[in-house]
Amino acid sequence: MTNRKQIAIDGPASAGKSTVAKILAEKLGFVYCDTGAMYRSLTLVALNNKVETNQEEALLDLLNGISITFKQMADGQHVFIDDQDVTTQIRGERVTSYVSEVSSFKSVREEMVRRQQKLADKESIIMDGRDVGTVILPDADLKVFLVASVDERAERRFKENKSKGMTVDFSGIKADIIRRDEYDMTRKNSPLTQANDAILVDTTGLSIAEVVLEIEKLAKRNF
Repeated sequence: MTNRKQIAIDGPASAGKSTVAKILAEKLGFVYCDTGAMYRSLTLVALNNKVETNQEEALLDLLNGISITFKQMADGQHVFIDDQDVTTQIRGERVTSYVSEVSSFKSVREEMVRRQQKLADKESIIMDGRDVGTVILPDADLKVFLVASVDERAERRFKENKSKGMTVDFSGIKADIIRRDEYDMTRKNSPLTQANDAILVDTTGLSIAEVVLEIEKLAKRNF
């Protein structure tokens, strides 16, 4: 019998998944896996190597040739492709524009899921993404589906990008979120959907601290 626990947090773009998951992981002493960062990393490699993001076989070949790892640093968790820190690069608008397409391919998702499940087998973990509760961790001890209004999610992304010194356009960010929602929910492989046993948490109007507290309460009830 193992004491290893799993928390799966799903939801659409900019619903607050990653921010909440990072804080919860630190509070609970769990490992945090940002599945979206893994797809963003592959997207960055594809763009840098001028590989078309609609070429499944070429993307899989790229993925099989790289390692994607996470490392906790003084200022938070960093993402590495092989030995290169790409934490900031993978959050750029260029990567954001193509990551949904890259993450839509069956063989790419299968390889990513294999890596993610291998990580989850080792120790207690919090994982966030689009299909964590439905595909990656179907037997997770707690599944949460975070949602928020489109306007609120766009405002969050706008403020986040602006704080990083990036050139931002609210209307463009909002349009991109709407586009990504449609793409993620209708894609053929592992579409964004709420697992039957996931608990819906609407974060509209809530602070990050309030969302974290809500999920902490759910964790205490389920563990």
